[in-house]
Amino acid sequence: MSELKGACIFGQSGGPTAVINASALGVIRTALDANCITRVLGAAHGIRGVLDDVLYDMSKEDPEELELLQFTPSSALGSCRYKLADPDVDDTDYRRILEIFKKYDVRYFFYNGGNDSMDTCNKISKYMLKVGYEGRTMGVPKTIDNDLNGTDHCPGYASAAKYIATSCMEVYRDAQVYDTGMVTIIEIMGRNAGWLTAAAALATAKGAGPDLIYLPELTFDMDDFLRKVERIYREKKSCFVAVSEGIHYADGTFVSEAKTSATDGFGHSQLGGLAAILANAVQQRLQVKVRGIELSLLQRCASHCASLTDINEARLAGKTAVEAAISGETDKMVAFQCSRANGSYRCNMVLQPLAVVANVEQKIPHDGINETGDGLKQAFIDYALPLIQGEPDTAREDALPRFARLKKVRASAE
Repeated sequence: MSELKGACIFGQSGGPTAVINASALGVIRTALDANCITRVLGAAHGIRGVLDDVLYDMSKEDPEELELLQFTPSSALGSCRYKLADPDVDDTDYRRILEIFKKYDVRYFFYNGGNDSMDTCNKISKYMLKVGYEGRTMGVPKTIDNDLNGTDHCPGYASAAKYIATSCMEVYRDAQVYDTGMVTIIEIMGRNAGWLTAAAALATAKGAGPDLIYLPELTFDMDDFLRKVERIYREKKSCFVAVSEGIHYADGTFVSEAKTSATDGFGHSQLGGLAAILANAVQQRLQVKVRGIELSLLQRCASHCASLTDINEARLAGKTAVEAAISGETDKMVAFQCSRANGSYRCNMVLQPLAVVANVEQKIPHDGINETGDGLKQAFIDYALPLIQGEPDTAREDALPRFARLKKVRASAE
């Protein structure tokens, strides 16, 4: 395929992770070094930056600061939750995006995000093909939820899983110090898919984790839950529970009282308060000390507990996206194809059509959950353990992490 010359735009979307900027570095560094990419532009707050014409000239950044991105959590360029309309119903945003692409001679578009972000990427790609604008669009995966279809796992998940497992092991130790009993309930992110909460099973596998783990893949029964907690507490004088924020009753309603409090830009319920609700139910039933803990944002920004494997794979995903686009690929997402044969872990970069990925949630298979519905089988441990390996050698300044400090110089049309 003939070489395509032009600028590129890179944007970040959706919830941040501890390694999302490693993917940014993979894209930006590879694009800056590519002869056919004339300019590398970063979109402020994802697709909003394109629509609002707020783009940064990434060539103006210090190379040393760019390198620090791989150890810097959260979205360095800013994120958004903005849902593009169906272009057949309303193409206003698409005409604006095309206008910006033409203004800056953009021929490459890289978008880093999860399910909804891949939907955005897919819509833009299909629209540009429809109107005949020559360009190449690539999705770069990202989500701590680990629920993207067509990939073994997602960048960001491993570091969040490592933080959750480590935190559970630490809380387990703390909950054992007194001679009086206590029930501890940890609430972990995950609306429809339980991959994050399942990571607590890694702590249990090491002998210092939850007694019970509840995922949104199965229906939650409050009476059964209380009976199990009471039985374990009577036996051990303690009980440790990990629950996904998205656990729900048989009729589909969330256990969390915050289920109708608000939604994000894509209409998803914003959950919270579950640990307190369950703690109150247990306290009323058992009349014992109960502590409810919500990990909240700590799960997705804990770069101090990041997986080096996760960082390296995230950066490689960004690099692969650029290399694939330069070679002529478009309308694809970088995906991971992994093997764990004989205890040896290997991860290869492959490409998946955006249509296969967009708006499809990959959940934990039921055969990976134990027969009583309150824990994980060994197969999950074997799946997740290789992903959390390695400790990053992060830069420090006065014993604190030294994160990237971008100048964010506004780009102008040349």
